[in-house]
Amino acid sequence: MAFDVAPLPGQDSFGAVVTGLSIDSIDDAAVRKALNDLWIDKGLVVFRGVEGIDAQVRLSAVFGQPVEHYLKAADWKPAHPLLTDIEYDDTTGEGDLYEIDGKLVGAWLPWHSDAAFAAEINHGGILRPVELPAGDGGRTGFIDQIAAYAALPEHLKERIEGLKVLYFYDTDSSQAKFGWRADRLVRLSAKMDMARKHKTVRARSIHPLVYTQPETGRKVLNISPWWADAIEGMENEEGDALLREVIDHCIDPVRAYFHTWSLDDMVLWDNWRLIHCACGVPAGSRRHMHRTTIVGDYGLGRLEETAKEARFAS
Repeated sequence: MAFDVAPLPGQDSFGAVVTGLSIDSIDDAAVRKALNDLWIDKGLVVFRGVEGIDAQVRLSAVFGQPVEHYLKAADWKPAHPLLTDIEYDDTTGEGDLYEIDGKLVGAWLPWHSDAAFAAEINHGGILRPVELPAGDGGRTGFIDQIAAYAALPEHLKERIEGLKVLYFYDTDSSQAKFGWRADRLVRLSAKMDMARKHKTVRARSIHPLVYTQPETGRKVLNISPWWADAIEGMENEEGDALLREVIDHCIDPVRAYFHTWSLDDMVLWDNWRLIHCACGVPAGSRRHMHRTTIVGDYGLGRLEETAKEARFAS
């Protein structure tokens, strides 16, 4: 075997740790297939001892075509066209700043799946640290929604079968309607401010609340707490209560893996299956990550016909 595989620490339902992988070995078709099969099976893969921009881009291509970020602005100048810089630096005003439980926290993001607010959802991404602050380096959390669905009470499985969720993009996560949220937005980064005005996020998206992973037949609880707006056809108290119950079940901390970063880590996740969050860093810290986006669409989303322009008045 061209690499070694170990379980994800503290998890037995998803995830794997890969060590001993030489980046040049991924040119071998058998290695590429083994890596892709591992990703589909486990959903999250932590690569240890693989470093650098070239390695990140080449490794991403094993799992699909890396593409520019879907909300990328013309004046973003990343180190590589297929990379997105995720930065927090108070000296330059880079990165969002929130107040959470009386503390200022930078680079914080609540539980979500990327692009849930769009009709097409990218298949995944690889995240790699460039600069980490002292302490835990700003941990990143992941929850497997195959395991979350399997643990749902039967009465909830029956109630949500066939339902669809409406999503709407809001960059201020303290205004999230459901799930974990900050108390107050202190500063919105220039990048996020540009993203909220992007032409692709003017209408709500619609996605099934449950779908089946095609390769395995396993059911996935397909919910992104951040950006969830309502259940289609149930935009009322009953629908919101049902959605809140499902989300509270999904984001139970017992289901989460929180990754503590080292500079030689890369983390790959299946965005059709996992939700993730960023625990943030203390104000005054510096943190810099590189992220690739792996193209794809599971083919089950669509947009509402009417744009919500009024939501962008400010």
